[in-house]
Amino acid sequence: MKRNFLIVLFISVASVITSAQTIAKFEVELPKSANGINIPVSVNLDQITFISDSSLSLVEIQGDTNSSIPFQIKQGEQRTLYWQITDTKQKKHVYQLINAAPQKFTEINVETNDGALTIRSGNKNLLNYYFKTVYPPAGIDSNFKRSGFIHPLWTPHGQELTRIQPPDHYHHYGIWNPWTHVLFENDTVDFWNIGGKKGTIRFARFIFQTNGAVFSEFEALHEHVVFKKDGSEKVALNELQTVRVYKPENNSDYFIVDITSKMSCASQSPFHIVAYRYAGFGWRTTEFWNNENCEVLTSEGKTRKDTDGSKAKWCMVQGALPGNDSGGAIMLSYPANYNHPEPLRIWTLNTNGRGDMFANFAPTKDKDWILEPGKTYVLKYRLVVFNGKFDAAKAESAWQYFAEPPNVKIVK
Repeated sequence: MKRNFLIVLFISVASVITSAQTIAKFEVELPKSANGINIPVSVNLDQITFISDSSLSLVEIQGDTNSSIPFQIKQGEQRTLYWQITDTKQKKHVYQLINAAPQKFTEINVETNDGALTIRSGNKNLLNYYFKTVYPPAGIDSNFKRSGFIHPLWTPHGQELTRIQPPDHYHHYGIWNPWTHVLFENDTVDFWNIGGKKGTIRFARFIFQTNGAVFSEFEALHEHVVFKKDGSEKVALNELQTVRVYKPENNSDYFIVDITSKMSCASQSPFHIVAYRYAGFGWRTTEFWNNENCEVLTSEGKTRKDTDGSKAKWCMVQGALPGNDSGGAIMLSYPANYNHPEPLRIWTLNTNGRGDMFANFAPTKDKDWILEPGKTYVLKYRLVVFNGKFDAAKAESAWQYFAEPPNVKIVK
């Protein structure tokens, strides 16, 4: 009886999909292998239909089979429809947007508690962001306090990949992105080495938080604050940082994080970033790693022995993890980023005597960057966070599809 019920249910669902009004048909052809990593794709929904979001479903057509798939619509200046290509072995993918109530899919969620925002998928923590001010350990100068940073970043198996306030560098905060040597209003300001009391970066407020069946994201305003010689403070730069985490598949060994920073001068004074050996997108890695159990590989074939000072499209750091496990992350730089391929700051094998690991895309390592009032400057990065061991082919494929997402052809 139960089997007959399931057959009837399947036929009923299939009938609804088949009989529903087709609004548009999409075709996506993958030009190259994705090496098993999901590909986020999107299309401008307002160019297709103005039917209410609650009356839309997305169906993938595979031969004679039609299957509803998770999708997400983001409102903005335009409505954008998002989904992920999960079967990357298949070269051509065909979808239908139909006028039918959408199927319910589990969502990836943002949760806030005690000054921290956590993105979770099911019962798994993936990424934590501190919007409250975190103070250094007792007895350490309180000027090392900081807000607006990511920690922990967890692997799919739950191991932490980040570290904050290590005794050798109390100003290191997981994944964060301050500028080191800045000329502002006839003064030199350091937003990285915050113990120097020249400046800092503070969380100001959230712009939005979003849950969905495809991704969860938030946008936060960070203020780059200058401590003036007369004891006053002035905001020199506003940064809108968006963090998006794509929902991993069940039992997946990786997930994708997109981090976008939109920077604009907060006054009529320019923000002149002077070339320095480190600044920008930094990652202080897990304390578990040292010069014997982790490795570095870049898009140019460099390893930890010769990476520092080189330029790269992507940089992968991976190694042993607690629980007799392994994993890491690939840092991907978007082609439109300033000074791309970006210079790297990678700690050497003898750092702190044990080879502690720090990785940094430093776009101003070898050239100045002047941010002018009235303009917006954008930096985009993607992280592929994984367990197991990834190779150069996977990293290169991830970068290719980040740099140039596949074209979604609309067939009406």
